[in-house]
Amino acid sequence: MATAAATSSKQTVLQYPGAAPSVSARIHPVVLFNICDAFVRRPDQAGRVIGTLLGSTSSDGTVEIKNSYVVPHNESADQVALDIDYHHNMFVSHQKVNPKEVIVGWFSTGFGVSGGSSLIHEFYSREVQNPIHLTVDSGFTNGEASIKAYVSASLTLGDRQLAAHFQEIPLDMRLIEAERVGFDLLKNTSVDKIPNDLEGMESSMERLYTLINDVYKYVDDVVEGRVQGDNNIGRFIAEALASLPKLSPTAFDKVFNDKIQDNLSLVYLSSLTRTQLSIAEKLNTAAQIL
Repeated sequence: MATAAATSSKQTVLQYPGAAPSVSARIHPVVLFNICDAFVRRPDQAGRVIGTLLGSTSSDGTVEIKNSYVVPHNESADQVALDIDYHHNMFVSHQKVNPKEVIVGWFSTGFGVSGGSSLIHEFYSREVQNPIHLTVDSGFTNGEASIKAYVSASLTLGDRQLAAHFQEIPLDMRLIEAERVGFDLLKNTSVDKIPNDLEGMESSMERLYTLINDVYKYVDDVVEGRVQGDNNIGRFIAEALASLPKLSPTAFDKVFNDKIQDNLSLVYLSSLTRTQLSIAEKLNTAAQIL
């Protein structure tokens, strides 16, 4: 709770608590895709899109954001109207599918915190304790899609609440390789074509090769005394090496080639299935005409 204290010079000093250092957030890429898709499909008169964040909170204070849905709203200079019934109906529907996912906060598109955010945050504070406010800069204000997470603390003078203070918290996004390929593709403003499986694998191998070179250079610099070693980085490298199975080059080539053959077989079968469905559809159409 924020407090006010009177000094000897008759000045009033406001004090407000910052966010707990242990509070952090982790977001899944599907949430970003949902938000960007909702922004593209928004009504013409809508300036931004807002909605509810679903997920879970771990014992160490990390909020994991796993899903989201849009909440219709009308916004003016001094008020915000949310469709609360729609919000509750959507939450009940999500609970039937994923009962472990609860409300953890809300999102909005745009750069940073806007004027009406405190009103919306006040509503979500009644839905969940200490909600997360996620902002996604869909307009690329600074040439990039800025994604930030905030928590709010009330700034009060005695018993009177003056304002809400939004403080940024650490936000992490960890992707599996398949998600990273899709994210790298979608974060670009334009692409010529969607890469196929082999092109995606080639891109992943090139990225892996670059990371291995960076690690090799770092280790070499530490050994030669050019940079100061970091125990945490060394521990991560040791754990990564320890997790690799000990295989001879011949055994590794065999496992890798078998995996490639499996992938090629899946690509061939899927292409064959699409061709068969296309032929069946054309035969069905021709039979209806005759």
